Amino acid sequence: MAIVLFISVFLIAACGLIYELIAGTLASYLLGDSVLQFSTIIGTYLFAMGVGSWLSKFLRRGLVARFISIEIMVGVVGGFSSSILFLGFAHGEGFRPLLYAVVMVVGVLVGLEIPLLMRILKERFEFSDLVANVLTFDYLGALGASLLFPLLLVPKLGLVRSAIVFGLLNVGVAFWSTWFFREQLGRPWRLRITAGLAFAALAAGLIFADDISNAADNSLYADDVILSRQTRYQRIVLTRWKDDIRLFLSSHLQFSSRDEYRYHEALVHPVLAALPGVKRVLVLGGGDGLAAREILRYDSVESITLVDLDPEMTALFRSHPLLKQLNSDSLNSPRLKVHNADAFPWLEQSRDVFDAVIIDFPDPTNFSLGKLYTTAFYRLLKKHVSPHGLIVVQSTSPLFARQSYWCIVETLRLAGWRTSPYHAYVPSFGEWGFVLAGQQPYEPPLTVPTGLRFLTSANVRGLFEFPRDMQPVAAEPNRLNDQVLVRYYEAEWRSISR
Repeated sequence: MAIVLFISVFLIAACGLIYELIAGTLASYLLGDSVLQFSTIIGTYLFAMGVGSWLSKFLRRGLVARFISIEIMVGVVGGFSSSILFLGFAHGEGFRPLLYAVVMVVGVLVGLEIPLLMRILKERFEFSDLVANVLTFDYLGALGASLLFPLLLVPKLGLVRSAIVFGLLNVGVAFWSTWFFREQLGRPWRLRITAGLAFAALAAGLIFADDISNAADNSLYADDVILSRQTRYQRIVLTRWKDDIRLFLSSHLQFSSRDEYRYHEALVHPVLAALPGVKRVLVLGGGDGLAAREILRYDSVESITLVDLDPEMTALFRSHPLLKQLNSDSLNSPRLKVHNADAFPWLEQSRDVFDAVIIDFPDPTNFSLGKLYTTAFYRLLKKHVSPHGLIVVQSTSPLFARQSYWCIVETLRLAGWRTSPYHAYVPSFGEWGFVLAGQQPYEPPLTVPTGLRFLTSANVRGLFEFPRDMQPVAAEPNRLNDQVLVRYYEAEWRSISR
């Protein structure tokens, strides 16, 4: 029976770490700045576990019953933690206090578990063996959870179901413990009934997990949610109101179908129209296929290489009828090849050279994205661009995030590029900025393709003129070891939202 006990320790450790990872991931999705969120969540959780371990010394009687009750409470609170937080973010103003309150409660309860179990088992094992075995299985449980979470749980179950599944495991340990320790329990049937009720509640939550997620999404987004999908890397949500389809990635708006053409025409055509006979184009990001749609207007383009991190993103925009219509089925073009990979290591491994590079990454809301706006990344990119080639970087708003925008310009300059900043008005976002760069002097094209809805041969030059309130301001370059851009971006957009 000893191995069964230590398997229980394994499960307890795995459950505790999963709740911590879910809280950190959810906070990163909803609040941004993954480094800050994970650091504060982990710190708070470990502190709470310390509090729980300290409190365990005050529990002197009925240790088995206390342990089983705590397991049930961990299962219920931890199991419903992601549901509580999603709904709390959608319906309330005080999300941060709720987030840290949930983390503290779960942490304290988890901190009580192992000390109580060790005190219960001390009569059955030698102390040295007990400590060694409990800690071994505790660490193995943490390892198992850390591997399962990104590889299986998030992409297959999502955050709501993952938490509930591990809540069921906690309650299962409690239920099994009422039999294993039955001789030390006066009235085990009470605890069994309580565990059964908790198990039933969690099972119902598992059945209605989609309804919980949909309720949160419908409260969070103004328009009807037509698709919601949790991937390994992000939460993809599509909304629709009449003929307007909107894409949100981890709660951040990426485009509105009513005006996305303004953004994508401005992103692509100042580059490609200035490169007669352009043949090979690299798109970094752009998994929605909208930039690729604009590139395919050029008959001279022989190949498009699209590198996007999330395979579910590109698969969705390759197969969903509404989205295929929006991107003109560009992702299924025989001229386009998709690589689902992180752009940084992909560039390090690739030896290809391109005539043009279209960089359509999300805004630098966290350090994982911020690394793709650094001097190191732009220097690496130079190895993949022909001497007369051009690149363009979507660069957030020069009006609302002015210092962030000019930080990107300065970063490109420090990396050795000759820059040509420009901007365009996109109603869903306001004034939006781009930075075009190359090794040679740049002149805006005299003509652009026919059939565009926004750009004309007459107005393309005007994109490169900045009014006084968007003129350059002092900004440090964004380096890999000191990502000032993420801090600029967070401070500027936070001031706008107040």
